[in-house]
Amino acid sequence: MVLGRTSRVAVLALLSLCLSAAAGFTHLSFNVCRWCEASSPVCRDSVCVSNCSLSSFCSSTDEICIAIWRKFNETMTVQTMCHHPALPLEGVDPTLLQNVSSRECHMVPQPTEEGAMMVCGCKGVHECNDRLIFDKGANGFSKLQSREVIPVVLVSLVPPVLVALVATAAFYFYRTRRFGKPGPPARPDWPGKPSQELYQALDPARQVECGESIANHQSTESNAKIPTLNNGIGDAIEWQGRLTTPLPIKLETLVGKGRFAEVWKARLVQNDKVNSHETVAVKVFPAMEYASWRNECSIYSDPKLQHENIVTFLAAEERGGPGHGHRKYWLVLAYHSLGNLQEFLTENALSWEELIAMATSVAKGLAHLHSDTTPKGVPKVPIAHRDLKSSNIVVKSRQDCALCDFGLALRLDVSLTVDDYANSGQVGTARYMAPEVLESRVNLEDLEAFKQIDVYSMALVLWEMASRCQAIGEVKSFEPAFGSKVCDQPCVDSMRDLVLRDRGRPEIPSTWTQHQGMSVFCSTVTECWDHDPEARLTADCVVERFTALQNEDTDWQNPDLNQEEVQGAREESGLTADLDQQQEDSRDKDSDFQSSSISQNLHSSSTSSFQGLDTQTDSAEESRLVASIV
Repeated sequence: MVLGRTSRVAVLALLSLCLSAAAGFTHLSFNVCRWCEASSPVCRDSVCVSNCSLSSFCSSTDEICIAIWRKFNETMTVQTMCHHPALPLEGVDPTLLQNVSSRECHMVPQPTEEGAMMVCGCKGVHECNDRLIFDKGANGFSKLQSREVIPVVLVSLVPPVLVALVATAAFYFYRTRRFGKPGPPARPDWPGKPSQELYQALDPARQVECGESIANHQSTESNAKIPTLNNGIGDAIEWQGRLTTPLPIKLETLVGKGRFAEVWKARLVQNDKVNSHETVAVKVFPAMEYASWRNECSIYSDPKLQHENIVTFLAAEERGGPGHGHRKYWLVLAYHSLGNLQEFLTENALSWEELIAMATSVAKGLAHLHSDTTPKGVPKVPIAHRDLKSSNIVVKSRQDCALCDFGLALRLDVSLTVDDYANSGQVGTARYMAPEVLESRVNLEDLEAFKQIDVYSMALVLWEMASRCQAIGEVKSFEPAFGSKVCDQPCVDSMRDLVLRDRGRPEIPSTWTQHQGMSVFCSTVTECWDHDPEARLTADCVVERFTALQNEDTDWQNPDLNQEEVQGAREESGLTADLDQQQEDSRDKDSDFQSSSISQNLHSSSTSSFQGLDTQTDSAEESRLVASIV
């Protein structure tokens, strides 16, 4: 009996020591601040989140966390950093950052010659400059009422209460383990709960409606269910108002982590299957990223989005207890074991056949997003991806890819106004941003402008794929676009200097174009990343070109091909000189990647219906024309 009491006293003493040490760590005098040169904030009501993913310890105990909010041409950016109040800061009144003692970042207007600018400073809380609080002012946000001062009595009571709760919990587990008393029974269909299954250990899940408003969602525990698309591609079912049971999903392995969510490999337990997928991918959003989950959910849940080159959507679920902080939001998607395209290219080189097949599938997926009809001719709303990159494309096989990650996608609905599109902000990944996005000069009155932005990003992805193709000769290690010219995570300013000022593009060596198919492939890529958005190809046109390359692939690979017949066909079509000029241009490293006349002819043929031009050849002649080139 005495031994038992001694053990309990020892446990309590150890816990008190741990809590004291933890309290000491929380009062470190060095601040940890968000630190990004420019990021695109996410705002709601009178609070903005910086959307900066980098943090750093301040080098001095006197340094504070600051945030500078700017608005220019309807584009908002936030700069975050550590700063010593005694040092000058360009464009900022030094008096605004003196005597800062607040633990929250309250924005204060700062006069500026162009646009609008606001500044805030804070300290005492790690990353306190991530959450920006606005009062009513030039930015148009509604006034946020200041939080009432917490009574001193409450502050005094919090530490002992926490100590008591932790001590009680520790004693309970100590008694339970010592005497072999089991804890609460596990859920019947889950035999165990390893640490990675924390999400399942919360209260039972419910499937929610993607279109449910944030206000309704956060203020009530409605029993509304979201219908799941439990069917194959193209066979959408009527799901409005249909009640479903949350899927018995068991998370297994964390396979990726992005800006907004984590991606898990998961398995449907008890041999339950959805669309024949026993293994699924689960994208888990924290509570604070509800808006991103809701946007991606609304995109995925549209039955008209279903396509073989779009990742298959299975379900959307809300999981967690009654407290908002414990909630998690799930997207259940088809799982593909080869991973994303960036990972695949890092580990694998491509043959010419694999390159053209995978590139065609990427273009088909984007063309379907941009199209205003489904493959069956049913009208649909076009969608701009706005964050297309190799890590947002999954590899289904060595011949097929699918687009994913629609957290920043935008419906190009004709009913929306210019102001609606202007509020969408400067989004995406800086490395893959088109020149007009970097310059904040997107033509918001033309919905095609958003599609042209995606085409530019796709061109960089196609270049990354081409750089790992064996047809170019020596295949080097994988590098993302502009990999040798910028850092791993370039900021908008760095890309603006490279792409706008220097008109830089990824290099296409002359050895790449010695392969006849690669020559046409590279010509297509250069037309897709043209500085002028209106000069870029459409995704549909890229599909047509790559399909023609696939159809003629057998002839290129045939060593017995009658070259005299090919040359005669070229002369008959009058394109020999144009082809020679294209080959000379492709070998010139310092050229501006001018589009060859052959590509222009193909482009004109594929887009003549939009430009009102009289076509000179029908589809059969166009296919023959491509065949004669090669």
